[in-house]
Amino acid sequence: MPETRAAPPPTAPSATAPPPTVADHRERTAVALAGLPANAPVSGVWAALGEAGVLRDLYTPALSATPDPGRLAGLLGAVDARGENGVTLSVLVQVSSALPVLAGAAPAAGPVLDALHQVLAGNATLALAATDAAAAGSDLAGLGTEVSIGPDEVVVDGGKRWITTACAADHFLVLARHKAGRHFSSFTWVLVPAGAPGVEVEAADSHLLTGGGVGHVRFTGVRLPPGHIVGRPGRGMLSFAQHMGTERLAGALWAVALTARVLSDTKVRLALREVDGRPLWQDASVRRRFADCLVQVRQLRALCDSLGERVVRHHDLAAAALLKSAAALTAEPVLAACAQLQGADGFRRGGVQQTRSEAAVFGIGGGVTELVLGAVADHADKVLKELRS
Repeated sequence: MPETRAAPPPTAPSATAPPPTVADHRERTAVALAGLPANAPVSGVWAALGEAGVLRDLYTPALSATPDPGRLAGLLGAVDARGENGVTLSVLVQVSSALPVLAGAAPAAGPVLDALHQVLAGNATLALAATDAAAAGSDLAGLGTEVSIGPDEVVVDGGKRWITTACAADHFLVLARHKAGRHFSSFTWVLVPAGAPGVEVEAADSHLLTGGGVGHVRFTGVRLPPGHIVGRPGRGMLSFAQHMGTERLAGALWAVALTARVLSDTKVRLALREVDGRPLWQDASVRRRFADCLVQVRQLRALCDSLGERVVRHHDLAAAALLKSAAALTAEPVLAACAQLQGADGFRRGGVQQTRSEAAVFGIGGGVTELVLGAVADHADKVLKELRS
């Protein structure tokens, strides 16, 4: 079980220092990652990002619950360039969901604020433990993990499944039920140290997204001081809903980076492979299919650029649903086309066929595409009005 490393003294951001530009932040991210070995675990990647100040400067102002969309895109693009999809998924969930939830509810002092500083500095990792063992992933209101809140302690019991970063986490941000019923006010966040007695972690039985430390977590009579409650009891589901949009934006930004990376690799391979003395890249049907992929990815990027601020600043649920749906509907056909264009090469270890399988997370994580499209339909009048304006 990983040990929580000591937090550095909290440092207040300078009132006069301007936030870094998107270009500066992107360059600093690339430099921070350049010295890492190719197979660095997520804890090593996270530590490098924190040490370089990349994580703290992702948010404006510092320690806020709002990441800057441009810097978020640069960060995910730089991490994705390493080609470890599990690591990218871990970083994505931490920066877009777990940290914003923690920052939005952190008190002026105590274990929650200490953990926030540890994670931002790269000295600890944070796993968002929402998907429950007692309910389908899309039915958060049916979760069975419970927290008993007393005057002197809180007690957590239950289980969480398919949790990203579970096997590398220093802290679990646990969504738990504190009273019966499916009402949104029945749920509360609890910060559970990974090393607390009663916490058991089991690696998920999967050969996909291995770098992300995906696993299952069991909490059996985990007793903690009351200061480990995150935010006000009863506001857990509300804060989760508020920050879900940011995770959906981050997913769309990652889909852009991942598909662009695979398209670049595919184009190189098409230029090197020859049929009857001519590179495959010169074949008209190949070029048309490749161009179709470029159009789809460029459209997704434009959607991210136009809706990003609305999602992170105004919690626009309609915009977030559009982004989530578009990411899944873009990634699948683009990666399928690349897999076919690469032919047998796509089946190599770590090749596009594996990437295609791992990219199925775009259509499942954070809400299956069919359900999210239902949310898009719910906002049809708003979307149509914007299209006509």
